[in-house]
Amino acid sequence: MMNQLFGNSLLFGGNAPFVEELYENYLDNPGSVSEQWRDYFDKLGRLPGYVDRDVPHLPVINAFAEQARKGGYRAAAVAPVDDRKQVGILQMITAYRFIGDRWANLDPLQRTPRPEIPQLDPAYYGLSDADLNTVFNAGSFKGTPDHATFGQIYDALKATYCGVIGVEYMYLSTVAEKRWIQDRLERIHSKPNYTADERKRMLERLTAAETLERYLHTRYVGQKRFSLEGGESLIVAMDELIRVAGAGGVDEIVVGMAHRGRLNVLVNTLGKAPAMLFDEFEGRKAQDLSAGDVKYHMGYSSDVSTPGGPCHLTLSFNPSHLEIVNPVVVGSVYSRQRRRGENGKEKVLSVLIHGDAAVAGQGVNQEMLNFAQTRGYGVGGTIHVVVNNQIGFTTSDPRDYRSSLYCTDIFKMAEAPIFHVNGDHPEAVALVTGIAAEYRRTFKKDVVVDIVCYRKLGHNEQDEPMVTQPLMYKKIQQHPGTRKLYGDKLVAEGVLPPEGPDELIADYRAHLDRGELLYNPVIAGYKHPMTIDWTPFLTPTYIEVCDTKVPVAELQRLAERLTTIPPNFTLHSRVKKIIEDRRQMGEGRLPVDWGMAENLAYASLLVSGYGVRVSGEDVGRSTFFHRHAALHDQNREHWDRGTYYPLAHLQERQGGFQCFDSVLSEEAVLAFEYGYSTANPHELVVWEAQ
Repeated sequence: MMNQLFGNSLLFGGNAPFVEELYENYLDNPGSVSEQWRDYFDKLGRLPGYVDRDVPHLPVINAFAEQARKGGYRAAAVAPVDDRKQVGILQMITAYRFIGDRWANLDPLQRTPRPEIPQLDPAYYGLSDADLNTVFNAGSFKGTPDHATFGQIYDALKATYCGVIGVEYMYLSTVAEKRWIQDRLERIHSKPNYTADERKRMLERLTAAETLERYLHTRYVGQKRFSLEGGESLIVAMDELIRVAGAGGVDEIVVGMAHRGRLNVLVNTLGKAPAMLFDEFEGRKAQDLSAGDVKYHMGYSSDVSTPGGPCHLTLSFNPSHLEIVNPVVVGSVYSRQRRRGENGKEKVLSVLIHGDAAVAGQGVNQEMLNFAQTRGYGVGGTIHVVVNNQIGFTTSDPRDYRSSLYCTDIFKMAEAPIFHVNGDHPEAVALVTGIAAEYRRTFKKDVVVDIVCYRKLGHNEQDEPMVTQPLMYKKIQQHPGTRKLYGDKLVAEGVLPPEGPDELIADYRAHLDRGELLYNPVIAGYKHPMTIDWTPFLTPTYIEVCDTKVPVAELQRLAERLTTIPPNFTLHSRVKKIIEDRRQMGEGRLPVDWGMAENLAYASLLVSGYGVRVSGEDVGRSTFFHRHAALHDQNREHWDRGTYYPLAHLQERQGGFQCFDSVLSEEAVLAFEYGYSTANPHELVVWEAQ
């Protein structure tokens, strides 16, 4: 039977989709395919040099087809040598896709040697220099023609996965997402191809980032600012992100970040006038901040130009508690998306900038990632940018950073692809940031850009890092800086004249002396159409008298609507009794209890045009069984019209009603709801703990 099955035409290329589907099913559950196919796939795993991982699907099918053309499959033990090497080629491609990032040139300081990883060595698969000119089937690898020499395939793999970009994505469950990333990186060998003008713009952004920090360092000696020096490529990343997202239809971006580099982002990304920043340093500007709060916690908003039109940027205010702003930003974005209606997720984007130690160490991120794809909290993906200065905080020892290999490993729980990139290569930073923006738009999921850089100064400008990190800071002192390296590169390639980089510095400093921006992205006089007017809410005081009475007739009408259940909707016996009692309450035959009063209060707001959002744990019925804002059909599942919300069906035109049982989280969910409430004053937002 085995010989009959694998000796016939099933293995030819025309049946590739059939074989691939079988193989996909086998990978997911070996018991789901027939014994003959299971035995066949098992044999593949016992071939010499097997790396104990999933191999690419299409290459396997191509290999099967090739075997069939040669007269059918033979047992692994008698397979010809060239066939073993063909399988080895496919396995090597898989290995580079899985773990090539560990050989990538990611650290600008070059502090550690490349680790020994046998699976990335061709010898592991029985391949040697003697095979360099031998032609093999490259399978699904996009970096070479379908048939290419071993030398071509090997060089393309190293360039794609072991250059200054290291990508982690093979843990994604969806084949389409993996193929999409492969198509973006493998075809170009992870090599950017920007025009001369685009490259000049990147140098301008680096110059602005570095020059601002050095200007502040000399003008305000000893004052804390949590410098971005060493991580200036963040400004390049933000510039590219806004450009690509704007071209893709995004017209509002909300950014959350802690203090490292915040002043630089305020000035060079959002276009805050340097004169305003100088006034804050010099104490000339009145600040509406609580006692002890500081300039590197402040927020800002502006409107900038993108290839797709104007885009409103908001940098959220942030307390000292590191990553807590993240769910606040996401909640604010969710609220803004709902105001826009059906296409809200395409229009409004959340961007979170993390530090390497904080993103791995703060549990609020795990909570946030856990609800990133749920109904009441998903924003269609967040773009995360990690400014990875490889030191964590003031005195951290590398042995104490974390338990995982990368600070970004936490994002794997949400199946977010992770692009690690060497911060000394701004074009590579721009490339992966643009790909990240396109990935988020295409798949509506979180995605990560990990900019591996360094911190030129101490934790703050008064800290001396040499005390605890002497060898690292000796290397940093010898590092010329990203701007210098990139400027020299553009001069050497004829993109700029020799004096070009220094002229950019002089021009930028001259504008700083006048308190102006040389590259001002802000659209003067523009007002975003979705801006909310908060003026009516600024003058009233909380003790003002407010008439909240509702006429009895209106309460009776609302009670009737709250107790009207769709036909053929089967309630639990206890819930049915509650609804029947509520109908009698509306008719005045029973006293109104707490649960009915609460529902009537929400209903009175909804029919007046105000939205109501209730979230938390068990809020649909309430932990203590009193609310029952969500009714459940006893004969249907939730997704099959099995849940009914009476508060959402009071009348044709009413405010939106949301009721979501949150994940078992308190810090991140509460922060999310706070962020949601700050973006829309016309909704009642309720978070309820157990």
